[in-house]
Amino acid sequence: MSEHLLIGLSSILILGIAAQWVAWRLQLPSILLLLLFGIIAGPVTAFLNPDEVLGESLFPVVSLSVALILFEGGLSLKMSDLKDTGHVVLKLVTIGTLATWSLSATAAYFLLGFELPIAILFGAVLVVTGPTVIIPLLRQIRAVGRINSIVKWEGIVNDPIGALLAVLVFEAILISGFGATTVAVTLGILLTIVNGVVLGGLGAILLLFLLKRYWIPDYLKNAVTLMIVILAFTLSNLIQAESGLFTVTLMGVILANQKVVNIKSIVEFKEHLGLLLLSSLFIILSARLQAEQLNQFTWGSIAFIAVLIFIIRPIGVLLSTINSGLSWKEKLFLSWMAPRGIVAAAVTAIFAVELTAHSQYTQAGAMVPQMFFVIISTVAIYGLSAAPLGRWLGVAQPNPQGVLIVGAHSWARMIASVLQKQNFQVLLVDNNREHIRDAKLDGLPATYASILSEFIHDDIELGGLGRLVALTPNDEVNSLAALHFSEIFEKAEVYQLSPKELNANRKESVSMPLRGRLLFGPQITYTELDRLFRLDAVVKVNKLTEQFDYNTLQERHEGQVIPMFLVTQDGMLKVFSTDESLLPQPNDLLISIVSSDTEISEKLLISNGQQPAKSTNSLNQLLTE
Repeated sequence: MSEHLLIGLSSILILGIAAQWVAWRLQLPSILLLLLFGIIAGPVTAFLNPDEVLGESLFPVVSLSVALILFEGGLSLKMSDLKDTGHVVLKLVTIGTLATWSLSATAAYFLLGFELPIAILFGAVLVVTGPTVIIPLLRQIRAVGRINSIVKWEGIVNDPIGALLAVLVFEAILISGFGATTVAVTLGILLTIVNGVVLGGLGAILLLFLLKRYWIPDYLKNAVTLMIVILAFTLSNLIQAESGLFTVTLMGVILANQKVVNIKSIVEFKEHLGLLLLSSLFIILSARLQAEQLNQFTWGSIAFIAVLIFIIRPIGVLLSTINSGLSWKEKLFLSWMAPRGIVAAAVTAIFAVELTAHSQYTQAGAMVPQMFFVIISTVAIYGLSAAPLGRWLGVAQPNPQGVLIVGAHSWARMIASVLQKQNFQVLLVDNNREHIRDAKLDGLPATYASILSEFIHDDIELGGLGRLVALTPNDEVNSLAALHFSEIFEKAEVYQLSPKELNANRKESVSMPLRGRLLFGPQITYTELDRLFRLDAVVKVNKLTEQFDYNTLQERHEGQVIPMFLVTQDGMLKVFSTDESLLPQPNDLLISIVSSDTEISEKLLISNGQQPAKSTNSLNQLLTE
């Protein structure tokens, strides 16, 4: 028996992480693969039965996991994002919620044939979208401007609201229908708000108090945070059912917007934990489906999905964005962004079990397969089409090619200007006011700020930017900037100039895991580039052809060419680095530094302990070693 449980628990984790990895490799929404893996493991092959593995602890585990996921979502919400979009978010989670609830319930009653109480409950659950699907899609789509913050805030805030609404409807069904439940519903809403403010606030204050006074050692920070979140969630649920989701979400928002202590390590831990919980929950819930439930998908189910996507969501957005100042393109994109996720699946599964025990509600069990059909359909449709739609509307850049340049000195501005003329978005960041002033006079977007500031994300707009290039004279600043922004752009898209001391045996050298990819060549340091630009080096753009290829360019300039960027025929910007050999092709654009300094190749070779080569391509050889 113990071996059976071990296999079951191991399978949940293995299938969840494997699905995430396969989805990343195939560039597909991860939830689609998670659901597919779960359905194959559960109803198709009967290999995995979560009810046997987890027993009576199944739904408490699901509820607690959802709470931790929502807490992690709250940690990503910045109040500064609401400066221009707060009124839209408020309307979406109030007017939009009511519209979605009423219209979804009506559609479920007529198209799915649900009894009225079940239809109203089903409509309440459909209010939920949630961070488990919204945030991964936003990461894939890379929405720009205010759209990103609107969608993220709506998705995270309406999770606890939708769950609360569903709980209140559920309690109304169990009491005596909907005739005498006004007081109960009103009391439930008030208790949830009070719980969230009091318990969520106290939990955040307690954690900040302990962290500020260093009463928690570093190795226990995440564990104590987890303990306080679980305590607040449990106490809140004991006072008012399902109010804990709102409590932990609010606690996360408070922690994310305070400036008392640095919670970066907590945020990172919760992101990793959230990924693990999300992967496991989708496997568990989808594997619980029964084979006969898969046959309940009818033409009515398809019609319901169509109404939900093409009618209900657009109506909710249009009612919520009247006089909002949003363009028609932004409204259209918002209308096409309402996938359902783990909270909808978990809440539906819990209520279905409870209501099935009451014989008068025979259709309660049908909510589960219909909800999974909604989740699969909305994630597939929105996930596969939102990126092309956002790109067509100009509100999203799924594969942004812009460059965030750290440093705004003279030749950094020169490089940025050339990139901008090639229609690539650039942003210069520097804490030297004169450099920023000169950049703006040159017509370059620039921000006066420290790239290492904890609040740098509040100061700059990253929409359209897909990589970081650190060009400052301080190797440590370059490394820290690359390390920090690897969380945003990923490790493969953060670059820095070679440190002055690259020898790994030197103790003062920055170690490889703590820096970005090295730009241009192993000996192309700030000092060397600054020397070249002080002489006569310039940044040039050359279109390569069959007759005028890369070798011809090197020969023309006697090997004194430092290749920096390559613009491919399909408009992609690639960066020359020491760990990747790019092969320029005809019709590519090569952006490089060209100098007439005839000693550059010899000097760089000697610094590597090599003998100077007589070939005119010696610098090229050095750069590719």
